[in-house]
Amino acid sequence: MGTEGDDCRVIAGRYRLEARIGRGGMGVVWRATDQLLGRRVAVKELALEASRSGEDARLRSDRTLREARAVAQLRHPHIIVVHDVVEDGERPYIVMELIDGGSLADRIAERGPVDAAEAARIGIDLLSALRTAHEAGVLHRDIKPANVLVESGTERVVLTDFGIARVAGATTLTETGSFVGSPEYTAPERMSEARTGPESDLWSVGALLCAVLSGESPFRRDSIGGILHAVVAAEIRPPAQAEPLLPVVRGLLERDPDRRLNAAEAEGMLRTFLETGRTPQPPATPYTPTQRDIPRQTPPPPSAPAPVGRSVRGVLIAALLVAAVAGAGVSAAALLIHGGSGDGGGTPTSPAPGTSASTSASPAPTVTVTRGAATSPAAADSHTAPSGYRLARDPAGFSLAVPEGFTRDPQGERVFYMSPGQTVRLGIRATVPQTGGPLGVMRRADVKGPDTNPGYHDGRVTRTTHHGHPAALWEFTWKGFSTAEGPRHTYDMCWEEDGRMYDVWVSAPVGKVREAREYFDVAVDTFLPT
Repeated sequence: MGTEGDDCRVIAGRYRLEARIGRGGMGVVWRATDQLLGRRVAVKELALEASRSGEDARLRSDRTLREARAVAQLRHPHIIVVHDVVEDGERPYIVMELIDGGSLADRIAERGPVDAAEAARIGIDLLSALRTAHEAGVLHRDIKPANVLVESGTERVVLTDFGIARVAGATTLTETGSFVGSPEYTAPERMSEARTGPESDLWSVGALLCAVLSGESPFRRDSIGGILHAVVAAEIRPPAQAEPLLPVVRGLLERDPDRRLNAAEAEGMLRTFLETGRTPQPPATPYTPTQRDIPRQTPPPPSAPAPVGRSVRGVLIAALLVAAVAGAGVSAAALLIHGGSGDGGGTPTSPAPGTSASTSASPAPTVTVTRGAATSPAAADSHTAPSGYRLARDPAGFSLAVPEGFTRDPQGERVFYMSPGQTVRLGIRATVPQTGGPLGVMRRADVKGPDTNPGYHDGRVTRTTHHGHPAALWEFTWKGFSTAEGPRHTYDMCWEEDGRMYDVWVSAPVGKVREAREYFDVAVDTFLPT
């Protein structure tokens, strides 16, 4: 079914739009015909924001096309096939395979919840798809029943809208406090913008499993404020129907992303359930706290909140704020604190290994980052390295904590500290302040991202502060400088301090993104000019 177009117009000289089959915040989906190949396709016509300047709209369009092309490289039976990415009249369109069937949300609405075996099958298919995507450095960011299609006749589960919610510039919270995306399925670390990684997609799968088993997300409430509070602070109560799969659901709905089940673990547990009919047990090797989970700050005064581990700090800050305003509706969203995930692009110059120049076209609201040990004067004065790190007093005029075993490798005006084998690279650069400050530097760098970092995608720049100084964070994924190197992820922060501009970044293989984030956090937290 669908609404017929007024003129069955043809875009890009090839695709005839015939009937509207869906509409959402991202735009309109059409049933169409590829006149060149004579096949039926689905075409997503992405919405343009009239409030944006021509240059901003152009940058957003470029990012959308760039990211959609990255998704088009994915090949998996449970990921929608992207055939083409085109522009027509300055509007971007994404051409995809046409799935004969409705969404999982439609199926639940029409037929009701599914049983545990069917939920396990759906979960296995989605987790398998996500493993392929995550290995390629691509995140979904908006997994929900409406974005999962079920093919008629075969019951094949297909994950669609892959990456589109993010690439079109939609952040979790807008500057006005409105929610962009699907809050009932959004991980708590994304709510606080503390980090966004593969773990966030896995939380969404956990919420989706609850929805297909019971008919609704366990975080559904009457207001945005209520949903936010349910996600980041309230007790998580999976529905009774989830009992056969409870260890999987609880493992995916673990608020600390470092303790959350990974895709392979969850998929294996669901397969065990299908094969045996018995409730699967958690992985044999339980999570063991490490030194990095132990707060490094000295105890605060009684009136201050107790310090927490790095991986949950942003979430708990968000929880405190949301709890205080949960009844205030949408305005509660505006009070959440960004936790500092992002890429800081450094000054735009020729790239060195592990860094690049780039900027984000997304508007960057001012945020405050609560990070680690050096965020308080007392911690900065002590300037000690946590366990597993050493304090490097660099002759270039700074000191910071670097992982033990990393060796110094100066390259012109940049200084690198390399892991054994140089697979992880920690870089530092000091320059004079640049036009537009840290945010301007990062935004200009992001524009050049595809030129300086092969396969650049998922770039994001956020305005923030570092020890009270203006700063910007940049985060992105790319293919690496060689096939042998493989896909990489980069965290980067740039800030101004005492008349100088500093840039600190960490680049690592996508499979080591957790370690990279810790190395980055520790480096930034402990950095001091000397």
